[in-house]
Amino acid sequence: MGTKHDADTAFIKALADLLKDSDLTEIEVSRRFGEDDKLEVRVSRQTIQQVMTSQPAAPVAHSPAPQAASAPAAAAEPASNDPVDHPGAVNSPMVGTVYLQAEPGAPAFISVGDTVSEGQTLLIIEAMKTMNQIPSPRAGKVTRIVVGDSEPVEFGAPLVVIE
Repeated sequence: MGTKHDADTAFIKALADLLKDSDLTEIEVSRRFGEDDKLEVRVSRQTIQQVMTSQPAAPVAHSPAPQAASAPAAAAEPASNDPVDHPGAVNSPMVGTVYLQAEPGAPAFISVGDTVSEGQTLLIIEAMKTMNQIPSPRAGKVTRIVVGDSEPVEFGAPLVVIE
């Protein structure tokens, strides 16, 4: 059974790579292996830049007066705001829907500024009706939570930045 799971995981990763390398925004596959054995997969891409573009818009609008001081800050800001290239980024191991707390109304697993330990649950990703806890790969301080609660996420997308 572990071999079948490994093959399914490899298949899903291949679909995610195909989505990443093409102009497609969604792939849906349904395979039947026997009467009771089937695999249904939907891989979709959310444009993360659209979400990120709306966040930095407010701080840039607040500081147009001192242009000499804001020009170097604006040049440094895109690198720090791009979690894809950040060395402390924790990326999604799967396609699914992100949940920041165990259940509605419960406290969030983490907040910006929290110190986390290796293996601590950062968030949950629901994939194929299974709740998957995403553990911290290292100890450190949470400096940014890139995703929002109940948002779709693609394979390899940044979730959290830990420094």
